[in-house]
Amino acid sequence: MTAIAVTIAGSDSSGGAGIQADLKTFAALGVYGASVVTAVTAQNTRGVAAIHEVPAAIVAAQMDAVFGDLQVGAVKIGMLGSAAIIAAVAAGLDRHGQTRVVLDPVLAATSGERLLANEAIAALRETLLPRALVVTPNLPEAAALLDAPEATDESEALRQADRLLALGADVVLMKGGHFQGADSTDILVTGTVAIRVIAERIPTRNTHGTGCTLAAAIAAGLAKGQGITDAVRTAKEYVTEAIAAADRLTIGTGPGPVHHFHRWW
Repeated sequence: MTAIAVTIAGSDSSGGAGIQADLKTFAALGVYGASVVTAVTAQNTRGVAAIHEVPAAIVAAQMDAVFGDLQVGAVKIGMLGSAAIIAAVAAGLDRHGQTRVVLDPVLAATSGERLLANEAIAALRETLLPRALVVTPNLPEAAALLDAPEATDESEALRQADRLLALGADVVLMKGGHFQGADSTDILVTGTVAIRVIAERIPTRNTHGTGCTLAAAIAAGLAKGQGITDAVRTAKEYVTEAIAAADRLTIGTGPGPVHHFHRWW
């Protein structure tokens, strides 16, 4: 059986994040990737110039086409844009019985542009969090979902993870990239255990698309039959290697992408 994963996200015209990063990640990890496009962005390494949301009915039609034909092993959700698209995605997941869902709650681009309307945060929290097997917020995203101050240490990050679990997610991966220190430490939290997933912090400005790539790598692991802990560890290793190799690429004049195909190029 061919391992298949689907990304439901926005398009990054410069290829470093979003749908493009997800499909590269799936391919690099030996998984066939399909896609449901929620938005088209005009962006490059310097920022996002424009966003065009795909109508919710077209998002639903893409989901029906993909899930109605392909034997999908896992779903990664990224940029959604609006409450209407969130509702369409939630209904599609239910319609097609998709439960192995990795939710990356994308609220803003690395360069600062909003990728989810403020009024849609409640819809994300109330509609999609309960449908997620694992949610992968960074510290600002967790704070926005909870309408709380950003965590400044691991103890507060753990408390916020528990609050996200209470909202319905099965597992929370609190990404620690915004913490300081020699290591980049994420915390995998379930209802019974918290596991620190540690990697060396790589000094580079070329980190565009890291969040998308990590969530897609977790989905790839799940599609191949890994359990959530193994999928997260494998994904963390892959992303760390991709960041370490990022400076081998020369892409654009701003913060460039990670090197998705570092093991082959």
